Amino acid sequence: MRALVITLAFSALFLVPLLGGPLKPEWIELSYPFNSETIYWPTGVSFEHTKTMQGFTDDGYYYSAYDIRASEHGGTHLDAPNHFAEGKWTADQIPLDRLIGPAIKIDISSKTAQNPDAQLMQSDLEAWEKKHGQIPDDIILLVFTNWGRHWPDKKKYLGTDTDDIDQLHFPGIHSNASSWLVQHRNIKLVGIDTASVDYGQSKMFESHRIFYKENIPGLENVANMAQLPAKGFTVYAAPMYISEGSGGPCRVFALLDCA
Repeated sequence: MRALVITLAFSALFLVPLLGGPLKPEWIELSYPFNSETIYWPTGVSFEHTKTMQGFTDDGYYYSAYDIRASEHGGTHLDAPNHFAEGKWTADQIPLDRLIGPAIKIDISSKTAQNPDAQLMQSDLEAWEKKHGQIPDDIILLVFTNWGRHWPDKKKYLGTDTDDIDQLHFPGIHSNASSWLVQHRNIKLVGIDTASVDYGQSKMFESHRIFYKENIPGLENVANMAQLPAKGFTVYAAPMYISEGSGGPCRVFALLDCA
């Protein structure tokens, strides 16, 4: 028995390198860095990063510090449900297990290639399920429009580089898709690679209201979704912990499942 254990141990020792070694986790960054190019909603305060100190002190050690100022809703960020639903979770009330979990990606980039006002429809969700199976319970659902190809060009990304919200043009989630999801499936977090869960020309923000009324938070301006598969990955969202906040800057990343 002891000889068998030793043999197996040595076999593993030599086989692992031959097979390429232990599988290395593959992490995908899903956030944009905050800087002078960060895109904000036209009515919001853009990101400001002001140096208060950078250099060596009189005592001879290096020290740097900065002040920051910005709206909650810009760059890669979280929408708390109270952003559009009175009495629902604020940013600091969202349970941690709602921000981490298995995820899927719905790809509508073929529609958005020619139409900046294209939207995720119920039919897109049904087509995804026909190919990949029913959307699991307690899932994080990401919508891939490939709109990140325009970042950080504000005019191309938002449809305008002015403060006129009537000129906004970018893809989003149609209310028939958001309604179907809350009525027939059990998602815990929704994300999209555009500036808003609703498309740019929305006036009533129906999908915001539908999701957030059910305490389903949203992630907006999610980056690098092209690197994600349709399923088989875990998403981690770490928003700023703002008391009574309607949202906030968020670091979002994914871990691909091992093959």
